[in-house]
Amino acid sequence: MNRLTKAVLGILLFQSMALAALAADLGAKKPEPQAPAPVIEPYSPWMVRVRAIGVIPTESASIFAGGARLGASAKITNSVVPEIDLTYFFTPNLAVEAICCLTPHRIKGTGAIATYGEIGKTVLLPPTILAQYHVTALGNFKPYVGVGLNYTHYFNNGEGPNYSGLKIKDSWGVAGQIGFDYMLDRHWGINFDVKKIMMEPHATVVLAGATDVTAKVKINPWIIGTGVTYRF
Repeated sequence: MNRLTKAVLGILLFQSMALAALAADLGAKKPEPQAPAPVIEPYSPWMVRVRAIGVIPTESASIFAGGARLGASAKITNSVVPEIDLTYFFTPNLAVEAICCLTPHRIKGTGAIATYGEIGKTVLLPPTILAQYHVTALGNFKPYVGVGLNYTHYFNNGEGPNYSGLKIKDSWGVAGQIGFDYMLDRHWGINFDVKKIMMEPHATVVLAGATDVTAKVKINPWIIGTGVTYRF
């Protein structure tokens, strides 16, 4: 076999090997494209709610005049006001909530002092802190319970026509709570909430005829509210 023949055969063999390799590459399974990694939104611990609330006192009073207990009590009017609260979640289940609002009320005497008419009026500023447990295993329905501490400041006091010098001391008391959020999406939801707050201030007022009247008043309101939830 001469050199030319060997060269031609070598070229043909090389081409055959190259074509076989190309066919193998073309027949190989192409790698499937990988799905992009899911986007994980950062966890936000903050929630805010805006509610309309009804403040419904379950009042009673022990009233004294000149050291003697009177057969009298007090009636405190209901109030409907806006309320705002801010909640911070330490974990998905454990949170702390701070609430505040202003609630105006009128105070009327009953029993032995009913004929003297309205005792006066006051405005309550009752900031309250509650520790909460939230249930997270029920999907969009998220119930919770809470217990905490209330401090109430009474101001803008005014007296009825037969009274003067109304003074109401600030009070401390425990508070309990139950409610739920129903989340419409990741951020927005609706809220329903019920609280019981123990308010038992001491009050003094001067009745017509310069008689000092003192009272231990139990306001102890139910606070029932509904509103909008926003989770940051």
